[in-house]
Amino acid sequence: MKLILNNSYQVDLSLQLKDYQLININSTKDVALVGGGQNPQPGEISLAHNGVLFLDELPEFKRTVLEVMRQPLEDRIVSISRARFSVEYPASFMLVASMNPCPCGYYNHPEKECLCAPGVVQKYLNRISGPLLDRIDLHVEVTPVKFDELSNARTSERSEIIRDRVIEAREIQRDRFGAYPGFHSNAQMNARMIRNWCRIDATGNLLLKTAMERLSLSARAYDRILKVARTIADLERSKDIGTQHLAEAIQLRSLDRENWAG
Repeated sequence: MKLILNNSYQVDLSLQLKDYQLININSTKDVALVGGGQNPQPGEISLAHNGVLFLDELPEFKRTVLEVMRQPLEDRIVSISRARFSVEYPASFMLVASMNPCPCGYYNHPEKECLCAPGVVQKYLNRISGPLLDRIDLHVEVTPVKFDELSNARTSERSEIIRDRVIEAREIQRDRFGAYPGFHSNAQMNARMIRNWCRIDATGNLLLKTAMERLSLSARAYDRILKVARTIADLERSKDIGTQHLAEAIQLRSLDRENWAG
């Protein structure tokens, strides 16, 4: 797993979590993330191939650095062309990112007032382009946990049970794409596969149409909502995508809401 943290250091974690290296991200160039150079070398997104790339404080990265991830997120490869040769590096990674809701950190806080001036929250969010947000399937807003909830002795669902449910869903997907070499998860579906495996009824179609119009969603966001809904249905062992699955998938795109940043 590759983590890039907001204290201006990047930590490279091996599977054993023993080795690490530190890199100042304030001077991170496009080439460091995507790869390249005079003698082309793989970048961080290729080093995270078949793993997770975690970017903490996403808006603090230079916009030009973030934009180079757009095509690799779509194609899962990085192509580097030079006058005498071209190189392709694999880049099938899971992007996980975190950010504060605003510069002061209190926008939408249930108890503390946001101190940011009008327009600052939207300007902060605009550091991340719409096309990049389109390529992120889940936008989850995490609210502060109250003390009563922290001290609550009530037991929650065990991680082992959740893990088994996820493994079962992955097996469903593996069987689904058994006839498609190189495909093993819903996230890899192309447009033809989406039409085949993500069919919805009239009620679901109306719900999705309403969400598309109200949130001004793109065609890419439309496809990703269907993929997420298909995965939610798989986790519930449901053969069909129900309205509840679509509603949950739409709800998981909080940054698309018009009123999120005022």
